[in-house]
Amino acid sequence: MSSGGSTELGLNAKRTAVKLTGLPLVALSFQTLGIIYSDIGTSPLYVLNGIWPGGGPVPSEEDVIGGISAIVWSLTLLPLLKYVFISLYFGTKEGEGGSFALYQGLYPREDVDVDADRTLTGETLNGQENQKPRTLKEKARWPLLLWNMLHSLTMADGIFTPAVSVTSAVAGIGVAKPSVVGDITVISIAFLVALFLVQQFGTARLSFLFSPISFLWFLLLIGTGIYNITFFPGIFRAFDPSRAVLLFVRTKDYDLLAGILLAVTGCEAMFANLGQFNAASIRLSFCIFVYPALVLAYLGQGARLIHDGAAVLPNMFYNTIPGPVSGPLYWIMFVFATLATLIASQALITATFSLVQQVINSKAFPPIKMLYTSETIQGQVYIPAINWTLMIATIVIVAVFKNLGNLTNAYGFAVATVMISTSLLLAIQMYYVKHFPIIISLCYFLIFGFFDALFWGASFKKIPHGAWVPLLIGGVLELIMVLWVWAKSHEDKFDGKNRMNLRHFIHQTQKNGNDLDEDSGSEDMSYYFLEKESQADDGKEIVDEKPSERKELQRIPSCAVFHKIASGPGVPHTFIGFIRQWPALPRVVIFLSVCIVPTARVPTEERYVVTKVRTIEGFYGVTYYIGFRDDFDVKIDDLTDKICNLERQLNPAISEALIQEIRSVSRATTHVAPHYHVVSKRVDTGVTSPVVNYLREILIESVYRRLATMFPETANWLTSADEIIHVGINAVI
Repeated sequence: MSSGGSTELGLNAKRTAVKLTGLPLVALSFQTLGIIYSDIGTSPLYVLNGIWPGGGPVPSEEDVIGGISAIVWSLTLLPLLKYVFISLYFGTKEGEGGSFALYQGLYPREDVDVDADRTLTGETLNGQENQKPRTLKEKARWPLLLWNMLHSLTMADGIFTPAVSVTSAVAGIGVAKPSVVGDITVISIAFLVALFLVQQFGTARLSFLFSPISFLWFLLLIGTGIYNITFFPGIFRAFDPSRAVLLFVRTKDYDLLAGILLAVTGCEAMFANLGQFNAASIRLSFCIFVYPALVLAYLGQGARLIHDGAAVLPNMFYNTIPGPVSGPLYWIMFVFATLATLIASQALITATFSLVQQVINSKAFPPIKMLYTSETIQGQVYIPAINWTLMIATIVIVAVFKNLGNLTNAYGFAVATVMISTSLLLAIQMYYVKHFPIIISLCYFLIFGFFDALFWGASFKKIPHGAWVPLLIGGVLELIMVLWVWAKSHEDKFDGKNRMNLRHFIHQTQKNGNDLDEDSGSEDMSYYFLEKESQADDGKEIVDEKPSERKELQRIPSCAVFHKIASGPGVPHTFIGFIRQWPALPRVVIFLSVCIVPTARVPTEERYVVTKVRTIEGFYGVTYYIGFRDDFDVKIDDLTDKICNLERQLNPAISEALIQEIRSVSRATTHVAPHYHVVSKRVDTGVTSPVVNYLREILIESVYRRLATMFPETANWLTSADEIIHVGINAVI
C-alpha cells in the first residue's frame, strides 16, 4: 500500500474541550445565563406552592423557616457543591458532560485509526479479536449501561420543563385577571409552539437573544428578594441547617421533600450542557450571580409568607411582588417571568440535544440527522426530529395535565431519578478513571447518594399522581436504546469477523497465466474473483482457495465510490456481495471512509487523503475529512486530481494516457451505499430455545432491521443528487 496526502488532519481529528480566558470567558459565562440557568432560575415561580399548596393551611413561622432552610441547603449541596464544584471535573476529553459522558469515561470508545481505514490489504486481517481478561469493571459494563440509560429521563425533563415552567408563568394572568383562567392552557401552548420553532437558529444565536433577558430576570429576583426580606429579617435563621432537620422532626411530613426538590430542578442541565460551553464559564456564572439571586428570592418569599400569611399563600410568587396587583412592577415581573420560563425550557431542550448527540456517537441510538449550529463549538447541535418530537409531547402533556400539581409531581420524579443515577456513575468513575482512593468514592456516594435517595423516595410516592408519565417515557426510550446497543454490537461483531484482505479474493494476473510481479505493467492483465464457501462458525466465513472456484471478472470503464459504514482495516463483507451481484470490476474502485474533524470547515485541498493498493491495479483507499459544519459533498474531480497526483508520485514514468484514462472513467461515477440485512441466527439454550429464538427473531428482524432501514448511517452523507447503488448483504447475528 502506498499513500499520498497530508496526515495532519488525521493526527488532530480528536475533539477537545473549549478553553477560554479573559473577556471571551466572561462572554461565554454570560451566554450560559440564557441557556443553562433559566430552568433553575424560574423555580421560584412554583417551589413554595409545591411545598404548601395554595388551598391548604398557612404554615407556622418555624415551618416556613425550616422549609426555606431546606431549600437553601439543597441549593448549596446539590447544584453548587455536587454539580458545580465536583461533577464538572468529570467531563470527557472532548468536553462533553452528562450521564453518557460519565459512562464513556468508564468505557471510552476506541480511537478511530483513520490510516487503518484506508488499509485494504495486509496479513493481520483474519478476523482475530483480542481477548481481554474479564475484570470486575468489564463484567459491570452491561449493568452500568442499563443504569446509565435511566438518564433517558433527561429527555422526559425536556418535555416537562417547558410544560411546568411556561404554565406556571402564564398562571400569573389568572392572579390579576381571574376571567382568563380558563385560557391559560391555550396561551401556554401558543408560547411553547413559538419556542420550539426558534430552535433551528442554534444555541449561539438563541443565547445572544436570551442571555440579556435572563440577566434582567435574575436582577429582578435579587431586587424583589431584598425588598421582601425587610418584612421579616428573621428569615436569615434559615441559614442554620438544623431548622431544616427540625421541620421534618416536627411535622413528620416526608412529602415536603417532593416540593423542595423542585428548587433544584435544572441542576442536571449544568452538567449535561457542558459540551455547549465549558466548565469555567458555568462555575463563574453560577457562583457569582445565579446562586446568590436564588437564595435571596427564596428568603424574600419566605419572609412575606410569614408576614402576610393567607394573603400571599394562593400564589406565592405573584402575590409577593412589591406593589399592587396589576401595578407596573407586577406586569414587568409577569413579562419577564414568561420570557424566563420560555428560556428555562431552552435549558432542557438544549441538554436533550446534547444527550442525544452523545448517545448517537456512542452507537446507543439510531443515527438521526444532526445539524451543527456553531462555527466554534462542536457540541452545539440542533436535532430536528428530537425538536419536533419534544414539541408534540410537551403540547400533549400541557393539554392533558390541566392540574399544575400533577405536572410538578411528574417533573420532580424525572429529576430525582437522573440525580441519583449521576451520583452512582460519578462515584465509580472517581475510583476507576480518576484513581482516587476508594474511601473517597464511597464517601462521595454515601453523602450525595443519601440526599438524592431522600428526594427520589419522596418523588417515587408521587407515581400514582402523575410521576408515572416520565417513568413510562424513560422506560420506552431505555428499551429502544438497549435494543439498539445489543443488536448493533452483534452487527459490528459480524462486520469485524468478515472483513477481508483484498488479495484473498481478488487476483490480478498477466494474461499469459503468470502471477503479477510487483514491477509488472498495467496492460494485458486478467482479474479473478475467488468465490468463498460459507461455514457455520458464529457467522464467520472460511475461504476455500481451490483454483476451480475462481471466476473471471471484466474491468469496465467506470468509477465506483464504495462508502465504508464502519471503521477498520480491510474490505467490508458487503463488497464481496457487490462483486457477486455485479461480476465486474470498475476501472477505478474507491473505498471512502469519512472522518469528521473538530473544526467547522476543512479547506478543499486538505479534504482527501489517498492510499493506493499496489498489488491490484485501480484500487484506492480514501479518507474524506470534513468539518462538523461542512456538507457531505464528494467532489469527484478533486478526488481524481489527488489520485492522479499520487500515481505520478509513485511512478514518475507513468504514461499520460493512463492518467487520462483515470480522468475519463471518473466522469461516470457510481456511489455504492452498502448495508447489512440482519437475520437472527438460531441459538441453543436448551428447553427455552424455541422461545429465545422467537424473541430474537422479532427483536432483530422486525424491530431493529426496520429501525436500521429508517435511519441508515449513510443518511447524513449521500444526497438525492448522487447516483447510488444500494447493496444489501445478509448478516446472521
